[in-house]
Amino acid sequence: MCEIFRKQSASILMKPFMPADIHRRSFLKSSIAAVGFVPILSLATQEPDVIADTNPLAEDGRAWWFQARYGMFVHWGLYSIHGWHEQDQWCRNVPREEYAKLRLEWNPVNFNPDQWIDLAEAAGMKYLCFTAKHHEGFCLWDTKHTDFNTMNTPYGKDALRLLADACHRRNFPLCLYYSIVDWHHPNYPNQGRDHELPPQPGDSPDWGKYMEFLKAQVRELCTNYGEIHGFWWDMNVPEHQDPSINAMIRELQPKAMINDRGFDAGDFVTSERDWDISLTTKARFDTALEVCQSVGYQSWGCRVDEDYYTDAHLIRSIQKVLAKGGNYLLNVGSKADGVIPPESAAILRRIGKWITVVRPTLWDVESAAELSSNTDVVLTRSGNTLYVHLIKEPETTSVFLYPLVDAPRRAVLLNSGEELAFDVGSFRRQHHQKPQQCLRIKYLPVAARPSYGWVLALEYEKFPEPAAPNKKEVETL
Repeated sequence: MCEIFRKQSASILMKPFMPADIHRRSFLKSSIAAVGFVPILSLATQEPDVIADTNPLAEDGRAWWFQARYGMFVHWGLYSIHGWHEQDQWCRNVPREEYAKLRLEWNPVNFNPDQWIDLAEAAGMKYLCFTAKHHEGFCLWDTKHTDFNTMNTPYGKDALRLLADACHRRNFPLCLYYSIVDWHHPNYPNQGRDHELPPQPGDSPDWGKYMEFLKAQVRELCTNYGEIHGFWWDMNVPEHQDPSINAMIRELQPKAMINDRGFDAGDFVTSERDWDISLTTKARFDTALEVCQSVGYQSWGCRVDEDYYTDAHLIRSIQKVLAKGGNYLLNVGSKADGVIPPESAAILRRIGKWITVVRPTLWDVESAAELSSNTDVVLTRSGNTLYVHLIKEPETTSVFLYPLVDAPRRAVLLNSGEELAFDVGSFRRQHHQKPQQCLRIKYLPVAARPSYGWVLALEYEKFPEPAAPNKKEVETL
């Protein structure tokens, strides 16, 4: 894993939008080779063109991604042996030949891919992305193009084969991560740039030869492991462009969604952790986007003595991204023996219990962002029900939804089923500010229990229309 490219963050503002919570027929009708998407229509004036998850995807197999929404990322490699960081070799400047000796210790005898899938399902996840090759260059499959792979270790098994077979048997979509940077391959031009080693003894830098190696490995991954649902590129440091590579993936694996860190724009934008400010500032996303986050604050790989994110932080992050139309890929790092650490597994299971309750508020819904300017909440809609997602710790026992003035027939805290009180009135906060009418949901039980992950369900006889914009008004709440 790496820090998100700055230009990719900027591209979020430039690409047209195909929202992840609305499965539009326009996407299904796009050609397999297309990398762009149609602009969103105004949700205030256009009914969503929703395709049910049970409909056959006869025109474009990539539509699965817009239905799945939430997946499991697994980082695993030789770096798991020391349990410090997935970029151990680079951060500590370990010489290539010394680092390569770690393969003599690679023997994940407790690896059971069904246990990984069990955990993903318990977390409410719908697909899995696996690090087939990270920056270290160690390949977790039986590749014929380098001996630096899992077959030439004490383990001697094709880890990807085991995982792919389990995913196919259980109908669980599998995506593959592949690092373009390679610290082991002598033809990769390691020049000491970002996420590169300095030149190493025995180097024969040759970008043309390295690209032949890369294409051969990609073809291998796309032909030897059955159906693949995604290809997740990382670290195109030379910024090389070659659309033929993604075209090959699409030809071999038409259901594969491809991210934007490869050799062309791909199918979706990759946003990493919470570094992209637009995840917070945007009311809804204007491009197909997947946010990746790790349960570990320090590392994507398995780290001994890791600092874990709180459940509150992760749940609010998931809530925000899904409600705004993005996909979410939550990472755990496997231990060297192939087992997900119990601390990581416990976090995923707790999140899964929350998702079980709130799933109807985040899947097969449309954004209702235009109804309120309150940035402490995000809004989704299903039929005549408005869902208010609290993505920040409430400052008071009330939520104000200015400029919405339509009172619902009923308000419920979905997480507990408790009825909530509400009213519509003018609420003056500062002496110099004009009181403004809005809907207030009040007497929230914030002192009784943690409020993270809360969703308020407001049931309407007739769903409210967005208020006309008034540029002279100044929000007071």
